[in-house]
Amino acid sequence: MQRPLTTAPALAALAALALVLGGCATGAGPMAPSPSSSTTIDNCGVEVPVTAPPKRVITIKSTSTEMLLALGLQKRIVGTAFQDGPVPEKWAAAAAGIPVLADKVPSQEVVLDANPDFIYAGWESNFSADGAGMRADLAALGIRSYVSPAACKEAAYQPSRLTFADIDHEIGEIATIFGVDDSALLAEQHATLASIKKDDRGLSALWFSSGSDIPYVGAGIGAPQLILDTIGVRNIAADVKDTWASYNWESVIAANPDVIVLVNASWSTTEKKIGVLENNPATAQLDAVKHHRYLIVPFAASEAGVRTVDAAADLAAQLKALDLG
Repeated sequence: MQRPLTTAPALAALAALALVLGGCATGAGPMAPSPSSSTTIDNCGVEVPVTAPPKRVITIKSTSTEMLLALGLQKRIVGTAFQDGPVPEKWAAAAAGIPVLADKVPSQEVVLDANPDFIYAGWESNFSADGAGMRADLAALGIRSYVSPAACKEAAYQPSRLTFADIDHEIGEIATIFGVDDSALLAEQHATLASIKKDDRGLSALWFSSGSDIPYVGAGIGAPQLILDTIGVRNIAADVKDTWASYNWESVIAANPDVIVLVNASWSTTEKKIGVLENNPATAQLDAVKHHRYLIVPFAASEAGVRTVDAAADLAAQLKALDLG
């Protein structure tokens, strides 16, 4: 799991930390620490100072962009990169006009040309010498950085099994860094979550992300597992201790899942994956394939973030409407 916030012994920092933790626990929005505070957030092993709220932000990956849009921080985004698909309609107007810096991970040159004071990334790998830059090097230039905690890879920071409390925690940390109130967003998230009714039929599912010879699937500790748990469906790859993982068709065929979740991405469309399933003589005999029991989720909603609860609600509705004979 993520390590807790760390603070200096100053009374102001301790007070700020108490407000942050209290906000995450109760759903109330955290107050921003004073810019003079030495509070830091331990993010994937990197200390992120909580000082003056960022004013010029680059977001890398859809999860980070959409988190800031959900918190009403679109005016602070000076550029996005590596977006996984269009933003939901409810944020489309807010996202209009935000510059796109790169289709994939931006180079350090592109990053520095945008003159950011903060970079918010969806994956740790977005920060590299060949990518946006190493986090320590960026910090030396006065550019703070943050990675979605669900994407932390070190054992001490990677969630053992993602929960909605982990997503709430990220919302709270970003709200604290940017000095905004997260209470409305948390209330919306919790209300949507409370509205989801679990399916009680004991159904199983394959979460099929990509691949043909070797399927790449949603495994047992990340957003796919959390979403399937939330809608009451058993993940056939739940015993794989990873967020996503390479799997094998033999195990899929043996499990014969009741439904198949298809992740729709520009590089691996729903239609492509249906073709893989229906053109393979073995997988074509799966009950879910023969009866077209497919649930669809956009790739951008399949990673942990502010869209996870909406993805669960949408898949629950699709499952309810599915004819299971």
